[in-house]
Amino acid sequence: MITISEAAQAHFVKLLSDQPEGTHIRVFVISPGTAQAECGVSYCPPDAVEADDTELEFNGFNAMVDEKSAPFLEEATIDFVTDQLGSQLTLKAPNAKMRKVSDDASLQERIEYVIQSEINPQLASHGGNIMLVEITEDGIAVLQFGGGCNGCSMVDVTLKDGIEKQLLDMFPSELTGVKDVTEHQHGEHSYQ
Repeated sequence: MITISEAAQAHFVKLLSDQPEGTHIRVFVISPGTAQAECGVSYCPPDAVEADDTELEFNGFNAMVDEKSAPFLEEATIDFVTDQLGSQLTLKAPNAKMRKVSDDASLQERIEYVIQSEINPQLASHGGNIMLVEITEDGIAVLQFGGGCNGCSMVDVTLKDGIEKQLLDMFPSELTGVKDVTEHQHGEHSYQ
């Protein structure tokens, strides 16, 4: 479910050494399955362990995951990175905003999953997002841009060189292209 690097495990063991005996780490998702989903890590004292928690054993500590967060933490990774600016704990949960779909899910569900887990997080750095409107009979994914992408001068490049290329690589026998149906209006909301 969750991969914790050796560096992060050592960091957690060090942090837990200052906590009362029996304290665990809790990994959770706030608002799982929504665009506002956020992942977090906290201490979990023994009296905060719930009966339906999943307990994951690591080197020197256990991590607790609540029942609602568990499906959204599939393929999550926690690392402890040190660089010139210092040390930082990183938590990546590609399925936090949308639960991973099975390989036999509908094309629409699989495309929406890729949009929520891979494409929108990239566009979020510019305040933008996309939404799948429909898939046409001839295999065109019709997309609607929002946020900072609406009116951005680079939207055509993002669409053709980024999003279309990625979706066609992932769904080569099912998609023939992508189309933008956004009525782009340049304004202060647009990414510059």
